[in-house]
Amino acid sequence: MRIFIRILILFALAAGIAIGAKFNAGNVVLFYPPVRVDVSLNFFLALLALLFFVLYFVVRTILITSEMPGRVAEYRQSKRERDSNRALREALKALFEGRFGHAEKSAAKAIDLDENKGLAALIGARAAHHMSQFERRNLWLDRIEDDNAMKTARLVTMTELFVDEHQAEQALDAVKELNARGKRHIQVLRWALKANQQAKNWNEVLKLVRTLEKNHAIHPALAGRLREMSFDALLKVDAHDSETLRRVWSEVPVNERKNRYIALSAAAAFTHCQLLDEARLIVERSLNEEWDNRLLRVYRDAAGAEGTAALRGQIEHCETWLEDHPKNAELALTLGVLCFHQKLWGKAQVHMEDALAHSSETRITRESHLYLAQLHEAIGQDEDAAKHYRASAMVAMA
Repeated sequence: MRIFIRILILFALAAGIAIGAKFNAGNVVLFYPPVRVDVSLNFFLALLALLFFVLYFVVRTILITSEMPGRVAEYRQSKRERDSNRALREALKALFEGRFGHAEKSAAKAIDLDENKGLAALIGARAAHHMSQFERRNLWLDRIEDDNAMKTARLVTMTELFVDEHQAEQALDAVKELNARGKRHIQVLRWALKANQQAKNWNEVLKLVRTLEKNHAIHPALAGRLREMSFDALLKVDAHDSETLRRVWSEVPVNERKNRYIALSAAAAFTHCQLLDEARLIVERSLNEEWDNRLLRVYRDAAGAEGTAALRGQIEHCETWLEDHPKNAELALTLGVLCFHQKLWGKAQVHMEDALAHSSETRITRESHLYLAQLHEAIGQDEDAAKHYRASAMVAMA
């Protein structure tokens, strides 16, 4: 419809010009002595219009020609951008699909454009890392070392990849640089936690766990397990030094001291340092809170001397616990051993035999026979002692 209207307008305009020219009797005189040229007004107007179009065409041609190098450069730049952006999209797609070789090749094409250089380098680094090409990964990361806009992304990526490679020191260097730049967002804290865990920096692990817990960024079960591992490692490391051990234990929150895993490590460490009163107290508080047979082994090792109030107190505690755990072989063996140390021969024999009757573990059976052999030997019953020694040896060989 628009084309029809335009054609109609052109025809009307042509008809108007034709009619106007027919009735136009004007004349134009061009005089330059001694030359004189007379032309009709219609011809002059037509000639003027033709001259205008010729000049317009010439000027337009000159302008287009002068702009041609810029347009060619713009076209080439546009083509580079299209090719680079397409390569970047292909690299991302291949990375998520797990086609790391293709991802790295596409990243190499995308890196030609400055705007895509940072992202392409990070994609290439990740792809090379997943193919265990760590030297090539480092080369990708080095390409954007001076790119301030990608500094944080590069450091976070380095932290993640170094943690995955178990290069804890390098990961912690990246974390340190991130902290210096004021970047302490949640994901950085998570990678820092893993890096410190690999580097066995247990004090830092505890600090990071608390920080992540405050931000609800770690599962409570995982946080609890990491605390147990940290305190266990710290207590084992400092087990040779009683003063340091006490200091470490004092830093353990009161509500976590009754945790059976932490209590087990602490009691073993205090026993190793011959701090037996503290070891017994730790075990008693933990068992009253949550039962764990492994604590009873440490409780036996931390037994008080014969005739002391400490040993009598241990026996009383075990008798109380036995009411709640009547068929617990480990507890029966512990009570029998404590009575043996106190030279309560009859009670010791009864509880050790109960341990044998209810035992389902080879270790408990062997230890029960061994302690019964020592008991019979102590009271002069050599034949019975030999029988239990043989039974203990047979269990150990089985």
